[in-house]
Amino acid sequence: MMKSSKILIVDDEVEYRETFRMLLEARGFYVGGASTAKGALELLEREYYPIILSDVIMPGEDGFYLLNEIKRLYRDTIEVIIVTGYGSIESAVKAMKIGALGYFIKSRNPDELFSEIEKAKRFIKLEAQNSITKREVGAKLFLSQTKSSKMLEVLKFVDVIAQSSSNILLTGETGVGKEVIANLIHEKSRRAGEIFLPINCQAISDSLLESELFGHEKGSFTGATARRIGRFEEANGGTVFLDEIGEMSLNTQVKILRVLDHKQIERIGSNKRISVNFRLITATNRNLAHEIHLGSFREDLFYRINTINIEIPPLRERKEDIKGMIDFFIGHFSSEIKKNIRGIDRDTEQYLLSYDYPGNVRELKNIIERIVVLSTDGILRLETLNNKRTSQRDNRQPDEMMSFKEARRVFEMQYIKNVLEKCDNNITQAAGVMNISRRQLFNKLVEYDLK
Repeated sequence: MMKSSKILIVDDEVEYRETFRMLLEARGFYVGGASTAKGALELLEREYYPIILSDVIMPGEDGFYLLNEIKRLYRDTIEVIIVTGYGSIESAVKAMKIGALGYFIKSRNPDELFSEIEKAKRFIKLEAQNSITKREVGAKLFLSQTKSSKMLEVLKFVDVIAQSSSNILLTGETGVGKEVIANLIHEKSRRAGEIFLPINCQAISDSLLESELFGHEKGSFTGATARRIGRFEEANGGTVFLDEIGEMSLNTQVKILRVLDHKQIERIGSNKRISVNFRLITATNRNLAHEIHLGSFREDLFYRINTINIEIPPLRERKEDIKGMIDFFIGHFSSEIKKNIRGIDRDTEQYLLSYDYPGNVRELKNIIERIVVLSTDGILRLETLNNKRTSQRDNRQPDEMMSFKEARRVFEMQYIKNVLEKCDNNITQAAGVMNISRRQLFNKLVEYDLK
């Protein structure tokens, strides 16, 4: 979940940017600005704005180019309203065809613009809810229908501790569903009506993590073109989930410890203290006691975040749940890509039920997705994967009989895996090779559930 109270204004005329800024800030929005399409795209690589107001005629690339790039790169996570002084039916139709949510002429009553912005906020909220639902519905179904005695013990413990305000550390292997458990704790807590804000510490470079968590003031460093509200401030009243906290640098660990001790933050570039009130849930697949011994994790922070520890068992220790997961993922992916799946080969099913899944639920999900995508006759078989890998053709080539959407998905997944392997899983280096931003690559990793 996120708050869509941030707006980026893209206009080469300073007077219009400042006028809109004052109007929007008076209504409680946090406003950023850019004077060109290129500048806006560069800013979006560093900072997320869910709503963009863009002029059409600007130096260099115009507003239609910016709109097209935003829809290509960010799809439904950003809504764009075209704001122009020279409106016409043709340009309005063109904007809507590309994907603009609204079209506003500067000479009109500003209330019309605010109405468009409120509509954009509703769309952003709906997309966020749909995304969360798609990602979590299966996992929650597994939790509610689990037959594993170990998972039942975990769920009973969640019921006991959910109402407390204590910090919680979730431990377990990669892919066991720590975020799902964290969200379940939030939903059962007194903060259930407030925001649940997950942050993957591994996915954000250390140089950017502090700004992400604490926020910054305009001009506090190169590229800080507007005030940014940090995640801790945004999550006030709710729950913050710091995933992979073992990846956090010692310098950032010190600052997290201060927040937990004093319940206050300071934005970068400001000495003003802001009170915050959130519940902290953290997670790691590392042995933090060993990391403390190595000197890479602070002992005092460990004791602050580890008030309550929940160890989530790996999938190989709850095999009684695998059959239900297989059935769910088959239904999920066949519906998603609109493919008629008639059944699963018996040997394939037996293999899936007996396999140990070192990558846990995430690995099972990926396997099912692949065999659904690659099935040509509606029957799921593991040899489909083997045939693709051992084919004399380049294994990055999708099957000619697939739909375009399926073929693109297969190609993108294999391409990203190949580049990451050659870059030793260095996301920044791989993004450079692909000529895309680190954020864009990470979004693809999340989309395809690639480890």
